[in-house]
Amino acid sequence: MRRFLPFLDWLPRYNKTLFGKDLVAGITVGIILIPQGMAYAMIAGLPPVYGLYASLFPILTYAFLGTSRQIAVGPVAMDSLLVAAGLGTLAISGVQNYILMALFLSFMVGAFQLIFGFLRMGFLVNFMSRPVISGFTSAAAVIIIFSQLKHLLGADIINSNKFHELVINAFRHLSETNIYDFSIGIIGILIIASFKKWFDRFPAILLVVVLSTLVVYFFNLEAFDVQVVGEVPAGLPSFNVHSFSMEKVRDIWPIALTLAFVGYLEAISIGRAFEEKDNIETIDPNQELIALGASNMVGSFFQSYSVTASFSRSAINYESGAKSTVASVISVVMVALTLLFLTPLFYNLPKAALASIIMVSVFGLIDISYPKKLWYQSRDEFMVLLLTFLITLGVGIVEGILIGVLLSLLLMVYRTSKPHFAVLGSIKGSDYYKNISRFGDEAEVRPDLLIVRFDSQLYFGNSGYFKSELFKFINVKGRSLKAVILNAEAINYIDASASAVLINVIEEIHNRNIEFYIAGATGPIRDIIFKSGIINSLHKEYLFVKIKEAVAYHDDPNNIPSLRERVAHQNQSN
Repeated sequence: MRRFLPFLDWLPRYNKTLFGKDLVAGITVGIILIPQGMAYAMIAGLPPVYGLYASLFPILTYAFLGTSRQIAVGPVAMDSLLVAAGLGTLAISGVQNYILMALFLSFMVGAFQLIFGFLRMGFLVNFMSRPVISGFTSAAAVIIIFSQLKHLLGADIINSNKFHELVINAFRHLSETNIYDFSIGIIGILIIASFKKWFDRFPAILLVVVLSTLVVYFFNLEAFDVQVVGEVPAGLPSFNVHSFSMEKVRDIWPIALTLAFVGYLEAISIGRAFEEKDNIETIDPNQELIALGASNMVGSFFQSYSVTASFSRSAINYESGAKSTVASVISVVMVALTLLFLTPLFYNLPKAALASIIMVSVFGLIDISYPKKLWYQSRDEFMVLLLTFLITLGVGIVEGILIGVLLSLLLMVYRTSKPHFAVLGSIKGSDYYKNISRFGDEAEVRPDLLIVRFDSQLYFGNSGYFKSELFKFINVKGRSLKAVILNAEAINYIDASASAVLINVIEEIHNRNIEFYIAGATGPIRDIIFKSGIINSLHKEYLFVKIKEAVAYHDDPNNIPSLRERVAHQNQSN
């Protein structure tokens, strides 16, 4: 039961002290969650109240099924932008149809996550490399910030998911700027940024919401065309069954799949970051998929759009001392009380204030230090980050992350197709054999021996490179060469195609009257050598545990024990 209901693991040890800390954290996060949820719903193109609906049943579901005790689940900026980007490509007429499609999208996201969780496919998120995540996140943050210019300026700016279109549209409507909206937004940004720098524990977002609402109410700024949230429906969300159709599924599955992976990646990365701080491991990657999937699916029936873990709220939750998911339940209670009794208070909340909350919240997602580090450390990964960033900005959100993942995989394939290939020499006065290009004069090279090391698995993608590099060094040695020794310590796999190439290489070397030895092969590689038929060309006596044994055999074949004896001796030594 603990495997499927992780809260059973910590609940028996729960006490008043832990509840006190969870109470403080839950109230603190709840104060932030209410205005932030409404703001993020605006990014998704939904009425603000749907941000509050997304802060109820999904969070409750995660509290029972999630394995992280600190992350705060709910509506987030990144997923909200992806919802708007995905649904924006569909021909949806009317606000109500758009809302229904957003709720169905949440169901599809949850279905994908739930299926991946039951199939134990949490490892798939590892294919999203950090350069791709950094480039995508930074670009998405820039787009989110500029998408809020319509609310900050109080102008009727056409929204877009492309950066250049947002900038062009903003310039075209710059003359329509409402000075009251603009003033509220700028002051809100300054207040939140200032408090974040000097009084980071103070809920500056709540202060901006209260002050801006009071200013609009007492000075009747709605009469001056200040955009306000307006009437927020009171009461808890009702239960609704989705209208299923194959046409809907066909239209929406690509964006749902993207959201499923991005949402899971956010949750798992945030959760692991807190685990490293506490040095306590509780997160089960596959159970997290199930928890997020169930949260999105259950939430979708109660008018919630897709949710995941929030960077900012999770940090506040952790710093406030949260010890379990009880803190999240307390935040849910605060949202429910707001929906039941406090919705009239949000009528005069200006959208410019919500825009200022969004802008400051997502600004921290723009990462400058990591690209700088990559520029000096790994230029090819920097290019992957840069291309992901530019494609996300200029082409689209979904296209950016998909092409980024593809570029990252292509880079990985390219690296494995041309791995490190080293020629080794013996270090003077020792039994060690090291790369001659690194150790220079310290490494002795014999004219009759070529000792090489291949630092990768040997497979169809790099077997041709292995062969060409090997014969390049063989040809350099010329007629003086009598034996080739392959140090196989770094080779962890040989596939069928590479096995055939290796057999061909051995036979071609033998045709030149040159011996071929393999040293340092691990047990699994020795199994492949025997099963694939490589041993028929190589012969058993040419397999060695260490390079020095292969060299000694070449010098005096009669004074070397058998392979079985050498392996037995090595195992005994270990």
